Amino acid sequence: MKYLIVGLGNIGPEYELTRHNIGFLTLDRLADKEGVTWKSERLAFKSEIKHKGRSLHLIKPTTYMNLSGKAVNYWMKELAIPKENLLVLVDDMAIPFAKLRMRAKGSAAGHNGLKNIEELCGGQDYPRLRMGIGDNFPKGRQVEYVLGRFTQQEFDELPSMMDKAIDMVYGFCTAGIAQTMTQYND
Repeated sequence: MKYLIVGLGNIGPEYELTRHNIGFLTLDRLADKEGVTWKSERLAFKSEIKHKGRSLHLIKPTTYMNLSGKAVNYWMKELAIPKENLLVLVDDMAIPFAKLRMRAKGSAAGHNGLKNIEELCGGQDYPRLRMGIGDNFPKGRQVEYVLGRFTQQEFDELPSMMDKAIDMVYGFCTAGIAQTMTQYND
């Protein structure tokens, strides 16, 4: 069984520790735990891990957030991975910081990375792990907030949040989405 696990984010040092890059950061932590490295491949940094007889293909698109669908579509086709075996890790302002919600499908809710995946991969029916970054910003300052760095308190909470997200990725690939949502969703 093959899975495509996609962490959304933007490439470049100026974006590295921003809220919008929580998907990248979580996959970096997973790769570190598994002792694998990233290779620059077509449209993405790519790595692969084995877990309980399954192949998890990890990608961090190098297309920038708003064109994430280009990389997702390419790698789904290249690896012959069905949409139900795709999991996208994405930041979500509508969820309080450090809360996690896995969904089998759903709207982009204004997230440009998800919008592009919908456009290029044929709709909203793909699994995603929504990672709460909260909405602690003044009206009209949404872009600055998501492209801003974590506060010290948030930064201190990140490891446990990312570890839970990693457990959810493993659960998705082994127990399935329904059981994983029941067990872990906040």
